Amino acid sequence: MPEAPWWKRGVVYQIAVSSFADANGDGRGDLRGIIDRLDYLNDGTDGSLGVDAVWLTPIYTSPLSDFGYDVSDYRSIDPRFGTMEDFDELVEECHRRGIRVVMDLVLNHTSIHHPWFVESRSSRDNPRRDWYIWRDGRAPGKPPNSWVAVVEGSAWEYDDTTGQYYYHAFLPFQPDLNWRNPEVREEMFGVARFWLAKGVDGFRLDLVNCLYEDEGLRNNPPKLGPRPYLAQKHIHDLSQPENLEVAGELRQLVEDFGDCVLMGEVLTLTPDVCIDYLGDGTDRLHLSFYMEFVRTKWNAEAFRHSVRWLEEHVPPGGWPCYYLNNHDLKRSFTRLGGRHARERAKVAAAMLLTLRGTPILYYGEEIGMPSSRVPRGLLDDPVGLKFWPLRVGRDGSRTPMHWNAAENAGFSAWESWLPVDSSYRTRNVEQEAVRADSILNWYRRLLSTRRAHPALHSGDYREIGGVPKGVFAYTRRAGSKTVAVYLNFAARNTECPPPKAPPGTTWRVLLSTHGTEDGRDLPRIQLAAHEALLLEATYS
Repeated sequence: MPEAPWWKRGVVYQIAVSSFADANGDGRGDLRGIIDRLDYLNDGTDGSLGVDAVWLTPIYTSPLSDFGYDVSDYRSIDPRFGTMEDFDELVEECHRRGIRVVMDLVLNHTSIHHPWFVESRSSRDNPRRDWYIWRDGRAPGKPPNSWVAVVEGSAWEYDDTTGQYYYHAFLPFQPDLNWRNPEVREEMFGVARFWLAKGVDGFRLDLVNCLYEDEGLRNNPPKLGPRPYLAQKHIHDLSQPENLEVAGELRQLVEDFGDCVLMGEVLTLTPDVCIDYLGDGTDRLHLSFYMEFVRTKWNAEAFRHSVRWLEEHVPPGGWPCYYLNNHDLKRSFTRLGGRHARERAKVAAAMLLTLRGTPILYYGEEIGMPSSRVPRGLLDDPVGLKFWPLRVGRDGSRTPMHWNAAENAGFSAWESWLPVDSSYRTRNVEQEAVRADSILNWYRRLLSTRRAHPALHSGDYREIGGVPKGVFAYTRRAGSKTVAVYLNFAARNTECPPPKAPPGTTWRVLLSTHGTEDGRDLPRIQLAAHEALLLEATYS
C-alpha cells in the first residue's frame, strides 16, 4: 500500500496554550513552556507519548476575554505567550522531533479591540465600515432581525457611536467579519499565507460554517426548543453555500505550501453538514469535526451507530475525524466515567485510537484529568460567568496540566490563572509514568501499537457482528494485515465470537487493558469487564 499522508496516519494533540506549561512564572502557559515539554509529546522513543502533531489554541495578540478566540492582531504573538522568536523556535523544535504544528485560525470574528473594528465603529463612512455587519434596527430599540447568538440573547449589539447595530454570532465583544466584502476575504487569506510561510503545517478552522450569513438577513423560522438558540431553525445564519466556496479556496491555498492540513470545526445540530465540508474528499477540508460522536453517551450500541453513520456518509476520497475532548466540552473522564471512570477511560482511548480516522487528543486526557469545579470568584470563561449557576461554563476543562504532585502541579512557579484541580496530587504525569497499569502508559502502548500497524492507522473498517450487548467490535485491515478490536463497555464479563476469517487464520493478542497478551482461547473470546482487546490475525 502507498503510504497515507501524515494527517491520516497521525494523531493530533490539542494544547490549550494557557494551561499546558508556564515557563516564565506568570501563572499562564506559554510557548517556552511547550518547548520545554516537547520530549514528553514525542522524543522518538516509546517512553514519550508519541503524537504526530500539535494543535495550538489561539496565540495571537488578544484581550483574552474568550481564551484567545477574540483576536486583536492576527500577525503577532500575544506577549503573554511569548515572542515571534519563541514561536519560530517552537516550530523548529517540533519539526526536529517529527511533530507538525497546526494553528487555530479564527476567521469568523475579531475582538472589538481589533484596529479594524475600532475604525469600523468610528463613523458610518469609515473605509472599514463594511468590514463588519452593521444595520439599522427594524424599529426603535429593535435589532435588525430575530437572530439569537449561540450564547443566547440577541445576535445584534447596539452601538451608540453611530446609532446602528453590529452582528455577533457569539459574544458581543466578538463582532463578525463581513466576508461578502472582498477586502476582508483577501486579508484573511493573507493571514493564512503569513503563517504558512512561517512553517506551520495547517490550521484548525474555528466555526468554518459561520463565515457567511443570508445576504438579506432574513429571520430564521421558529421551532420547538428548550432555549432560545435551539428554538430557531438556523437556515439563514449558518452553513450558507458561500462557506463551502471558502473551504475550497483554502484547500487550494494550503496545498501550495506542501503537505498541510485543514481541520474544520463545523457548528451544527445535524451530522450531515460536517460531511458537506469534506466535498469529494479532495476539494474542501481534509478533516471535518464530527460532533455527533462526542455527544454520544456511554453505550456500545450508540457509539457503533455513530461510527456506522459516519462510515456510510464520508465521501470515497474523504477521511473521518474523531475526538472525545476539547476546550469547550466537559472532559470525557467526568462526562463518560461514572463509578468506573479509570476503566472506561482506557476503553474510550482504545476506541478513539483504533477507529478509521484521525484522532484528536486533548491535553491531560492521557492522564485522566477530570473536569474541575472552578469557584465563581475564579471563573474566566465569559459563558460560565453569564450563565452561573444555571449552566456550567468551560473553565472546568481548561485547568492547568498536572505534571507532578508539587505545588501548582508543576505547571507554574506562581499561582495559576485557573486553579489546579485537587486530583493533581495523585493523578499527574510523573506518577502515571511509573505505574505500569496507568492510563498514561495505556495511551503510550496504544499509540506505539498504532504506529507499528498500518491496519490501525490506514486500514479499512468493518463491524464485527453477533457480539453481545455492551460490546463494540470491528476489524481494521490493510493489505494482508488485519487487526480486530473488541471493546467491552459493560461492567461484566462476556463472551464473543471471533472475527470471520479465512481457514487457517489464528489470532494473537496485540494489546489488552487486562495484560493478557500471551494468547486467547479461541474460537470463543472471553472479555473481562471493561476490557479493550486488540487481536492480530496470522495466516498459516
